Amino acid sequence: MGGLPQEHAQEPSRGATHSAAPATGPGAGAASPPGALAAIYNECVHCGFCLPICPTYDVLGTEMDNPRGRLYLMRALEEGRAEAGKAIARHLDLCLGCRACESECPSGVPYGEHLEKARERLRDEKLRPLGTRLLEGAVLRAVALPAGAQRVGAALLRAVVGSGLAGFAARGPWRRMLPRRLRSGLALLAGSEPRAVSLPALTPALGTRRLRAGFLQGCVSRWVAGPVNEAAVRLLTASGTEIAAPAGQGCCGALHLHSGDREGARRLARANIEAFESAGTLDAIVVTSAGCGSAMKSYGALFEDDPAWRGRAAAFAARVKDALELLAESGAPPARRELRATVAYHDACHLAHAQGVRAQPRALLAAVPGLTLVPLADADRCCGSAGIYNLLHPDVAAAILEEKIARLEASGASIVAAANPGCLLQIASGARAAGIPLRVAHPLELLDEATRET
Repeated sequence: MGGLPQEHAQEPSRGATHSAAPATGPGAGAASPPGALAAIYNECVHCGFCLPICPTYDVLGTEMDNPRGRLYLMRALEEGRAEAGKAIARHLDLCLGCRACESECPSGVPYGEHLEKARERLRDEKLRPLGTRLLEGAVLRAVALPAGAQRVGAALLRAVVGSGLAGFAARGPWRRMLPRRLRSGLALLAGSEPRAVSLPALTPALGTRRLRAGFLQGCVSRWVAGPVNEAAVRLLTASGTEIAAPAGQGCCGALHLHSGDREGARRLARANIEAFESAGTLDAIVVTSAGCGSAMKSYGALFEDDPAWRGRAAAFAARVKDALELLAESGAPPARRELRATVAYHDACHLAHAQGVRAQPRALLAAVPGLTLVPLADADRCCGSAGIYNLLHPDVAAAILEEKIARLEASGASIVAAANPGCLLQIASGARAAGIPLRVAHPLELLDEATRET
């Protein structure tokens, strides 16, 4: 694909790495001690299996913009053979963090964990463009706000979308006067119907209680995609699960992890761990967002060097389940009506690659009477959302989205189902831009429609 700005087409070798003498200066590291990250980087055998499944390599076409090349840069930083500079920061920043490479890697290299730690190392060096840092910082602060402040923000968001201002600004004749990132954000919101939902502290199971689960309401999920949480609670309680939504919970820290702000993620994780511990005995902790679930399942690794929190975090992480994962285990309630529709299922990256949850959503959807699940080519290839990647790097994200929309159109589906709010917004935006009449829904919403009486 072409047409990307020049900043994304630079050759990676210029200033990317330094061989021979160890680097000195900002960000330069001494040789790694035994057992450090470099030992794990050595597991990469440079086989190249990750190259054809890397979306950014497909778009950018440079060696340092695929997992193999980026691992080389990370290792060079860790061993002190490279200095932390703008070129390395750019290549690592342009990674989606989709972790498709982990699904293909024959050596089992935990690429996502390495990427987060490398980004943490570079975070304080101020090597990335100022606009990128300011926008990312604003989003990270917003999602970590207390519930009251987020409620106000959600109301303002609904007002902007409801007034049609977002759509007008994104598509109006003067749209090119707006900064590219602002246009991208407005395009994501245009056509959406954000509705905030706050769940009660306790929702009893219908009939005999079989399980008791905590429920993470989240930040984006709670204030923008609230109906998905409502659908999950109806489905789970109908299948015999009591739902506890304790006060004190908040953002899971996924966006902070992606950006390398691991301390910010730990702060949010501690609050969630304490909140769910206060809810009493829980058989599971349920989440409806793939990105959130991936982050929460990694809480144990996040606190691996903290003896005070390591055990509590690991116990929390061991109980985390995506709502679709839990429904497949406990049994979804029986359908009450047919849904006559052709549905393509898009694998959210952090559900398929990070959590390994692939078959369960498809099995649940295929069991709905009247619903035809059609094949989608490269269903587990990223749509370009990737947290807030589509805001930080809108041109690369748009090129990746273009491929996804083409494959969805070729599938012949009238509905695309995806288990992540970012994917839903991204794909809906792409379908609108392409003029394709495609409904975008969370699988939980479709299952809920089939099982509700009214």
